[in-house]
Amino acid sequence: MAKDDTIENRVYLFESLASSYVSAASDLLSSEDEAVRARAMRALADLAFVSCVVADTGHLSPEHVRQRVLGTPEPELPEGDPDDRGGKGKKRK
Repeated sequence: MAKDDTIENRVYLFESLASSYVSAASDLLSSEDEAVRARAMRALADLAFVSCVVADTGHLSPEHVRQRVLGTPEPELPEGDPDDRGGKGKKRK
């Protein structure tokens, strides 16, 4: 479970982002066109997701946070000899 301060950070981030978005997109959110309203609501859901990711990843670099938000795979580790265990344990045969 997330720490209380992380949850508070999520709330504050979402509140700030959502407030700006609602101000800018109030016509979309109140549109008579259901598809337009649905896209606007998905944008709010995306803002909630971003708020959670940012609040939960304060220990990561901005690039890693960006990758998490975009859902891209983590960068691969540098290639090395797969049998090189750094002197830790025996190799399996």
